[in-house]
Amino acid sequence: METSSQLLQGHTPSTDVEVNRRHWLGTAGSLVAGLAWPSASSAASIDMSFRVPARRLDALVAAFYKDFNKPVILPDFNVARDGARYDVDLHRLVTTVKVPETGEILKISGLLAVPVGAPGPLPVLSWQHGTVLSFGEIPSNLLLLKDPAYQLTDVKDSVETLLNVHRFAGQGYAVIAADYVGKGPFRNGRGEGYAVKDVTTHTCMRILDVGVQALRSLKHQPGPLFLNGWSQGAVNTQWLHQALRAKGYPIRGTAVQSPFTELTECWRFWAGKQTFDPPEGASSYPAMPDWVSLCMIITLGSFELHYRLDGLLKVAVRPEFRDMAAKYWSDYELNVDPAKPFPTGRTLLVPGFFTEFTDERNSAFLRRMAANTPTFYRYDAPIRFYYGMADEALHPTMVQRAIAAGGGQTAGIPVAGGSHRGNFLASLYGDASSLGGQNNVLEWFNARRR
Repeated sequence: METSSQLLQGHTPSTDVEVNRRHWLGTAGSLVAGLAWPSASSAASIDMSFRVPARRLDALVAAFYKDFNKPVILPDFNVARDGARYDVDLHRLVTTVKVPETGEILKISGLLAVPVGAPGPLPVLSWQHGTVLSFGEIPSNLLLLKDPAYQLTDVKDSVETLLNVHRFAGQGYAVIAADYVGKGPFRNGRGEGYAVKDVTTHTCMRILDVGVQALRSLKHQPGPLFLNGWSQGAVNTQWLHQALRAKGYPIRGTAVQSPFTELTECWRFWAGKQTFDPPEGASSYPAMPDWVSLCMIITLGSFELHYRLDGLLKVAVRPEFRDMAAKYWSDYELNVDPAKPFPTGRTLLVPGFFTEFTDERNSAFLRRMAANTPTFYRYDAPIRFYYGMADEALHPTMVQRAIAAGGGQTAGIPVAGGSHRGNFLASLYGDASSLGGQNNVLEWFNARRR
């Protein structure tokens, strides 16, 4: 029997499987009938596979669970209650996508996680990951566990994807997740599309489509579709939900955690130009995290690249931070001079950015960001918004606008004391006591499978 230590260190039991590489036509059996995916080639493939045992998934989650449970709002991980029921086969998906904003044809990757031995049809979960301030913390990085010596870490890998694979694939769902353009093994030095709507939506739809086709090629019947996403991935999930419904595709349920719905309002909040009173019953609210300025730099770089706003980083960022911002956008390395001030959300942007004309590129950026905002949309398929009442990067009021505007199919689930990460964890592993009397995402999805 493997010990927890052996499981965490990548010990490979005899049940591991290497699935032969399979190729299929990217248009065959398209997920959405009649949808013509924009790609230079319809070819897609699985180029790497690995089986991870349920007990190893449990051990990995037990090791990282506490990193998300800060401040503590949930009991310790309970393997007897929440342990994985199935071993999971992990597959890396490889295909291409055409970027709507630029016309480029790019090679992209993603993850397909399949529960071993689960009875079909398998419900399909499309998972959209949150912001990672690196090029490699992506869903398909979980395939690195195939190397017995590889150590999964919170700074190199997508632990949030591990939690979704454990929670859903480990309970009988097929999980499909895009690595996003500008991330992963095929980025070739290209920047990402942070908060850029069309490239993000096309990438998620393309990976979802080829993931469903791969599932069929592995002799599994796809069941009903569910969507889930956290933080940046929550915005991406709203875009994906809206695009799929525009094509008439049925979605059984969508969940988003800590969703940045009103993008311009989010930026104003990060920049200190929009303030809110503490939630009812609270005397204060957590301070803004340092990483928001890095997310703002990535957003500016992404918009400059995709919308051809040449020089946007230069004209939007204060002169004293321009060199740092340009370097960070190019390499995501934080080798900063400790003797120099580090930009915060309040100090990053040029004076007057939100109150007056500063440059046509800044004005175009604000228009584009407003156009990409998913907030004011009438949902005709069920969606839940999980939001933390102590989320350091997202005030509850900002989430409530989308809930109020979304119509009768929307519901908001407040998480008492939930930080940005704690809210996400509670949505997966919490119960009625931490979720305002509601159930977690897995329980809600399970109830809608039938």
